[in-house]
Amino acid sequence: MTATETRPKPDGVRLAITQKRFEGVTRKMANTLLRTARSGVINTARDFSCALVTADCELLTAADSYPIHVIGGADLMARAMLDMHPDPKPGDAFLHNSPYHGNSHAADHTILVPVFDDDGRHRFTVLAKAHQADCGNSLPTTYMGNARDVYEEGALIFPAVKVQTGYKDIQDIINICMMRIRVPNQWRGDYLATVGAARIGEQAIVRMGRELGWDALTQHAQDWFDLCEQQMIACIRGIKAGRARATSMHDPLPRTPPEGIPATADVTVDPEAALITVDMTDNIDSLPVGVNLSHACARTAALVGVFNSLPTPMQPNAGSLRRIVVHLREGCVVGIPSHPTSTSVATTNLGDRVTNAVQCALAAIDPTIGMAEGGAAIPPAAGVISGVDPRNGHAFVNEVILAAAGGAGTPTQDGWLSLFSMGNAGMPFYDSVEVDEMLHPMMIGTRRLVADSEGAGMHRGAPGILTEYRPVDCDFELGYCSDGTVNAAKGTRGGLDAQPARQWLAADDGTITPLGTSEQVLVRRDQTVVSYSTAGGGYGDPATRDPERIAKDVREKWITRERARDVYKAVIAPDGSVDTAATAALRAAL
Repeated sequence: MTATETRPKPDGVRLAITQKRFEGVTRKMANTLLRTARSGVINTARDFSCALVTADCELLTAADSYPIHVIGGADLMARAMLDMHPDPKPGDAFLHNSPYHGNSHAADHTILVPVFDDDGRHRFTVLAKAHQADCGNSLPTTYMGNARDVYEEGALIFPAVKVQTGYKDIQDIINICMMRIRVPNQWRGDYLATVGAARIGEQAIVRMGRELGWDALTQHAQDWFDLCEQQMIACIRGIKAGRARATSMHDPLPRTPPEGIPATADVTVDPEAALITVDMTDNIDSLPVGVNLSHACARTAALVGVFNSLPTPMQPNAGSLRRIVVHLREGCVVGIPSHPTSTSVATTNLGDRVTNAVQCALAAIDPTIGMAEGGAAIPPAAGVISGVDPRNGHAFVNEVILAAAGGAGTPTQDGWLSLFSMGNAGMPFYDSVEVDEMLHPMMIGTRRLVADSEGAGMHRGAPGILTEYRPVDCDFELGYCSDGTVNAAKGTRGGLDAQPARQWLAADDGTITPLGTSEQVLVRRDQTVVSYSTAGGGYGDPATRDPERIAKDVREKWITRERARDVYKAVIAPDGSVDTAATAALRAAL
């Protein structure tokens, strides 16, 4: 008989209430970051995450956070903190952004705060992670897709460096950042917001420990993990057994294979053992570009593909993660990188391709689960702009998130319109046009859905988005690392591929300058950035889509009547209704 079986069964009501209180802690942290950070990418686009792990470095909750930030990395970061500082003290805080020690990528500055009981015993660790507008890269962008290595990337790397002791800053670390980062006061404000969020989490857990008892909180975590593991076991046992292999191809970059960078996943579902195994070891070695995955992102991207595909939503924590095994290889482009491999763009791009491969493999095993491929990040519409604002003479650097990828079709529903990327799971907020124009010297001329761009299917992918913007009274730099211009999102199980991304600069005199997959370019004041983000792939045969849903798509201008007829085999009358007889005849002819 196991230890789990011999323990008394926990009270379900108490378990649920206590877990909601823990989730409330991370939400308080997130609210602090959102309302106090200075960078637009944090306080407008919400590019941050908060998490809580046990003293044993097991993920307890990451409510309302980006999956790619924390599901398979919060535990690694907490472990790195303890490995480097085995005797932490109350009042300590650690700045961590090293992709070689469990973090996602260098732009994600994470503050870790160990939480102690009144006897000085380490009980939990809180993490607040925020994507920086600038992290000291050699170019004014946090997405250096073409970087040969971390030296060309240029980011400041902090492997769980102590930044506070006794609740006070270690000024040397602050001074380093203030001298290296292009917008030092902006970074300083973001740093204070992130530390404040972590301290809010620390205080909330201390109050819980004093109220409920520290041993009760520790026991709760184990009971919660056991419950979530049992729920995961039941879920996996309802999936068909099988094994499948799928590959999703990232667009080529300089010094990569000419056809692109493959991400291949071998996925096995074993309902009897209640295990899902994802093997990513059969992939090419790390490349001299910036899209290599960090350990945390490679692991998390595979986990996201599994959680996205399950027939029942599951809580991602240490308990449910016991039933998913991810195999990675050192020195692999989608595995565990070694220094000085660049992982500048690890949270999106190739990570999305790993997730896509896992989803498509699961769809091949069981038609009731999985997903098609989702659209890819990061197009110029979600790039980093930088320059000097002519209105006040101040330097600016910020990622503007105006639009990005379309979500994938699934066995049960259409793709998520504002997904942004697979690993971010729709959590980023798209920027307000008016706010971006107020904060930056830019004019946004267009942001609209592109009709007929979706991957058609029984459940279609989300459409692409056209965005056009330009500098105002100045020139500025634009940095981005797009994907999907060569290898668009693919459909699965009879679903069709999406329309690819494309982008260019359009000058006032009519000159068109094509833009590549990954660039750092000067945008002149007489030029407009034109960015078509890629759409999502379709799931299932388009000719089996419900005609009423097709008619609704036509009325809402997602698709045209011609596409409805030619691709979905549905005839839509001029008044927007379904011509039932004509549709039946058209489909019967198939």
